[in-house]
Amino acid sequence: MKIVVLAGGLSTERQVSLVTGSSVCRALRSRGHQAILVDMFLGLEGYEGPLAGIFDAPDGLLGAAAIEGTAPDLDAVRRGRADQGPSLFGKDVLAVCAMADIVFLGLHGACGEDGRVQAAFDLLGIPYTGAGYLSSGMAMDKAVTKRVMADAGVPTAPWRDIPHYEEVDIPALVEEIELPCAVKIVNGGSSVGVSLPETKEELAAALRDTLRYGSHVLVEKKIRGRELSVGVLGEQKIKGREIQIAVLGDGYLPAVEIIPKSAYFDYYAKYQTGGSEEICPARITPEQQREMGEYALRLHRALGLSVYSRTDFLLDDEGRPWCLETNTLPGMTPASLLPKEAAAVGIPYEELCEEIVRLSLAVRRT
Repeated sequence: MKIVVLAGGLSTERQVSLVTGSSVCRALRSRGHQAILVDMFLGLEGYEGPLAGIFDAPDGLLGAAAIEGTAPDLDAVRRGRADQGPSLFGKDVLAVCAMADIVFLGLHGACGEDGRVQAAFDLLGIPYTGAGYLSSGMAMDKAVTKRVMADAGVPTAPWRDIPHYEEVDIPALVEEIELPCAVKIVNGGSSVGVSLPETKEELAAALRDTLRYGSHVLVEKKIRGRELSVGVLGEQKIKGREIQIAVLGDGYLPAVEIIPKSAYFDYYAKYQTGGSEEICPARITPEQQREMGEYALRLHRALGLSVYSRTDFLLDDEGRPWCLETNTLPGMTPASLLPKEAAAVGIPYEELCEEIVRLSLAVRRT
């Protein structure tokens, strides 16, 4: 198949996305597909050949990609594009995506996971991997996801939605919010825009810092416990009937436990070598695995997701799981959490990438 692996974009997770995209592109090419890597924001500015022959590019347009210790400078990325127009789609991106049999979405964060790209592709009739536009947008919004959790009976920490605030509101908020807590931008990812204040001074600083990303935050009670994640793969409805990948049984994967070397699983711990230890299958009881797996599956269904997702949990000292969020386009490098979970049930990385393509085509054709 001719496959565009769309990555990069213009979000705080840009570097993570480029590494995901490069890994997926190599995997699909190893399976015989004509896969090419395309940066959604920069587009094909550096490509000099004819567009009609782009899928024959011998290197798949692959370049060097690495995740640095801090989030990227997006203003510098904007300045680096020759076309300074307002579109998030770079040169010839939509044209080459329309030429593909499917677009593998290797995007992460607000530029790719919030449903806007999916909606554009739906309007243009371009098939793509993963969930649709509405469920993607719902899952990206942490406040909306919290409400869906409550309706679906998925346990989550007590929380407060603060949709709009300004610098002048911070002193009052500091007095109202219970500590310790977690402060999160409502549409962030990779722990960007997340703070865990223990004191009023730290809370005030966190609220001021978060204003860099917007004036909408979610504040939740801080739960102390082990960090785990559970993937869902191949559980979906096609024309009213459920289909599953047989090897996965109930549709969810074995949990992975993340043990950060720093205070918590922040951006550095997630993406730098030695930043965390990841154990899969996690050292938990079968009952805990089943409980978190069923919660992940329940949230996946309640949000209307399709093909795959990954749900994050905290397991407290009493063995109770608390759901944090669901990722509709989780990291997809060979060392990422979802591929590790798939490998634990006998699905190699290259096969996982191809299976996501196969399942997505089945969904888009309905």
